[in-house]
Amino acid sequence: MKIKAAVLPATQQPFLLTEINLDTELRADEVLVKIVATGLCHTDLSIRDEQIPFEIPAILGHEGAGIVERIGSSVTKVKEGDHVVLVPASCGKCSYCKSGHPSYCSNFFLLNLGGTRGDGSCPYHDHEGKNVAGFFFGQSSFATYSLASENNLVKVPTDVPLEILGPLGCSLQTGSGTVLNVLRPQAGEGIVVSGVGPVGLAAIMAAKAAGCTTIIAVDVHENRLTLAKELGATHTINSRNTVISDEIVNNIYPGGVHYGIDTTGRNDVINQMVGSLRYMGKAAIVAIAPTPKLEIDYAVFMTGKSLQYVLEGDSVPDIFIPQLIELYKRGLFPFDKLIKFYNLEDINQAVEDSENGTTLKAVLRMPH
Repeated sequence: MKIKAAVLPATQQPFLLTEINLDTELRADEVLVKIVATGLCHTDLSIRDEQIPFEIPAILGHEGAGIVERIGSSVTKVKEGDHVVLVPASCGKCSYCKSGHPSYCSNFFLLNLGGTRGDGSCPYHDHEGKNVAGFFFGQSSFATYSLASENNLVKVPTDVPLEILGPLGCSLQTGSGTVLNVLRPQAGEGIVVSGVGPVGLAAIMAAKAAGCTTIIAVDVHENRLTLAKELGATHTINSRNTVISDEIVNNIYPGGVHYGIDTTGRNDVINQMVGSLRYMGKAAIVAIAPTPKLEIDYAVFMTGKSLQYVLEGDSVPDIFIPQLIELYKRGLFPFDKLIKFYNLEDINQAVEDSENGTTLKAVLRMPH
């Protein structure tokens, strides 16, 4: 079938809206999804900027939401007409998947960054019949239709607008899951979030829902800090002209906060975050780093502090995403306040607005 897709034709290039031929002869476990809308995530741009290896030309996109169009012969998880959110692919069979950690699936890189099916076949082709890499994070949702497996689909209720739900599949579950599934703060504790883009703001909303009473947002954009305050931050710091750790330890939370999350990947910011922790404080990094090495000053890393990298919020999406939707319905996770809609053909404007900070979470509507 012919589909419309925003294709990355080469690294460091804008996306190109074009017609793609998609082979829709489904494998037994595959599902054809009509994409309604999909989020634009920094990880998509990391492919463009060669920070993550992936075959080019490619259809990217990994925060899709849509309606099940057809299912393979062995699929039982969803049926035609179901509303679904697409999430990163996982095998469902390895020890990490079976123990509730699909984000660390043994086959994660093959399934999400291989560009083809596991057997090497590619169902996406350009008008000349040449392969176009797909299955980005198991979905390649910068397109009107996506071919996925039932493992990376989450059925969602129909009483919430489907077009807003795609970002729950990656950025929003990353920020909120890191708080609720990994750090697990207790009511009354304190947390600092460095970088309050979509991931950081999701962490702030989750920290508020968990009962944290000191929630510190750190960024260089005043508009983001203002929104962070609206969504639950009790304190904000513009790190452009303030030493984060000194301000927190001396003026906001004497002795340091219990937890920290970094969404920037910057060594200097991470050092300041770790320096803001109390003894035995815990910190998590969720960013794709702009540099190949992480360097921590030994002095700020003493006194029992710990630091770990977290993928996709270490969540089980089938459980966690419905929980986030329920929090949203109760007014406790108002993530729709982050979203600005664009049409698929305006993807390059969405990229520009996201990179200059005028848009927090761009969501692309499909031209159905």
